Amino acid sequence: MVRILNPFVRKILETLNKNGYRAYLVGGYVRDFLLNKTTNDYDICTEAPPKELKRLFHKEVNDCGSINIKQNSINVDITIFRKEKNYQKRRPNFIQYTNSLKSDLLRRDFTINTLCMDKDGKIIDLLKGKEDLKKQTIRMVGDIKAKIEEDPLRILRAIRFATILNFYLEPSLKREIINNKNLLSTISSYRIKEEISKILNSPFYQNGLDFIKKYDLNSVLGLNYSKVNYTENVLGMWAQIQIKKELPFTKEEKRNIVKIQEILQLKKMTEEVLYYYGLSLSLIAGQILGISKEYIQDLYLNMPIYTRKDLKINFQEICACLNILPSKKGKIVERFLIQEVLSRRVKNTKKDLEIYLIHHKTRWDS
Repeated sequence: MVRILNPFVRKILETLNKNGYRAYLVGGYVRDFLLNKTTNDYDICTEAPPKELKRLFHKEVNDCGSINIKQNSINVDITIFRKEKNYQKRRPNFIQYTNSLKSDLLRRDFTINTLCMDKDGKIIDLLKGKEDLKKQTIRMVGDIKAKIEEDPLRILRAIRFATILNFYLEPSLKREIINNKNLLSTISSYRIKEEISKILNSPFYQNGLDFIKKYDLNSVLGLNYSKVNYTENVLGMWAQIQIKKELPFTKEEKRNIVKIQEILQLKKMTEEVLYYYGLSLSLIAGQILGISKEYIQDLYLNMPIYTRKDLKINFQEICACLNILPSKKGKIVERFLIQEVLSRRVKNTKKDLEIYLIHHKTRWDS
């Protein structure tokens, strides 16, 4: 398998090597390279000390021993070989820099994320990550229980990787996930939303959801669902999940989830639904309801009106026609007219609408 390394990334590796420091691509890029997937995110591990990273790249090293470099869409994180101890709230209280690549790899989560690559494309595999890739297995590095207790997010990460890669969870890892599921309650709502969204975005999302439900992880996560149909927009999938905990959706995301749920309750697609909810949300709901995209788009293209501004009579003219002052009653009539036009019981011309109002005037006399 041959892939030309991005010149910007290669130059970083060469800079470190020329100054006497080992440096390797590590983790996701290497894993995805071996799986023939592409990414613009690169992680580099190196033995170069903080002062040398600062000198070479003119960047201050953060508390985790890392710097970040970007060029256009390319994102590179460079981290010094290190050991970590005494985790609290998912973060180590003690970091010790080391010149041992293996020591650095042992602190990582899964074997498939410990694979390294040098600037020439040579793969370094110290923890049998290639073997687990071949076996399609997610295996934890080191003591599984200790790793999960250090950072319970690794439970969701394991399920996420197994889902998106369509891999298996190694039996002892699966067992420890089930035994330690209550630790999920310590994960922030932001991380829960992020990891579940990544699972939902996967073609194999059902595998992840089945695992979460089968082993009752959903009760700890505050999620409840039965069948979740795939939608191209992840909000459509969230709309099918009962969320018992507050998750950090934006106001717009919350509004759209509620609107999709309202369409689902109607269990049909009409021009009135398209008028009030719009084409985008209707298409999402249509995927869930099993209504074809072509049908919804055709329905939308043939609508007599799309917004209130398309109605050929304005609010003041409605009130004048009924001989009433602008009021809540006028708004009720206006909404009724919109529904009548959408259902084609009246043509959308000013004359037809005025005749219709006069003919039905007694309907609103009370």
